[in-house]
Amino acid sequence: MGGTPTDIKLIDENGLRVDGRRPDELRPLKIEAGVLKRADGSAYVEWGHNKVLAAVYGPRECHPRHMQNPSRALVQCHYNMAAFSVDDRKRPGPDRRSHEISKIISEALTHVVFTEYFPRASVDVYIEVLQANAGTRCAGLTAASVALADAGIPMRDLVASCAAGKAADTIILDLGKEEDNFGQADIPVGYVPRTEEIVLLQMDGDLTMDEFTKGINMAVNACKKVYDVQRDALMRRYAARQVDAVVDLAAPSDDTKEGA
Repeated sequence: MGGTPTDIKLIDENGLRVDGRRPDELRPLKIEAGVLKRADGSAYVEWGHNKVLAAVYGPRECHPRHMQNPSRALVQCHYNMAAFSVDDRKRPGPDRRSHEISKIISEALTHVVFTEYFPRASVDVYIEVLQANAGTRCAGLTAASVALADAGIPMRDLVASCAAGKAADTIILDLGKEEDNFGQADIPVGYVPRTEEIVLLQMDGDLTMDEFTKGINMAVNACKKVYDVQRDALMRRYAARQVDAVVDLAAPSDDTKEGA
């Protein structure tokens, strides 16, 4: 968060933001489940100009063995931004920010996965940011949650995520790149709709208590909308699997072909 350049007006005289959105409006969101064939579960998210891919492998034996928990599985998240995901080419490999985001997403997902069903195992979640435009941790958590469900991992519910923040002295939803860089505050939130729990909450910047409360409420309401898109993606994936199963049953077997 920093000062705003004089040539960028984050909120115009009509109350609209840099990209034409209202303060409480989400960027366009698209989610697709089951995009990777070799992963146990996967999801692809396009959120504004963000493009994020998540893959899940497991449950499988946890390595190294000294990390195994005899009573529950370990949910391990690996968040990475591709070198080409930002305008200024990023140095390849994990950095401090990637480690931090990996940790908080792991903790959020551990809260909803029934880890006690898989002692000594590991559920490995890989999040790759292909294109970044602010809000990648929220997009990554949203994608990872769908990928876990696609893998058939037992969960209490999906985790939906969205951020609120402050720019030009206005509380806004789902910050874009300019708002993230030059705004006054950013509050990423991870929310579990079924239990109404917040499993991820961070804040960067300065807010009054009233502004913080308004931002949290705005983010939670947006998470409910994100949750609907997550569920729709999984329903489409389930319907596609049902169609594939019917096609496989209807296809003649090799023995039938030889008999003909």
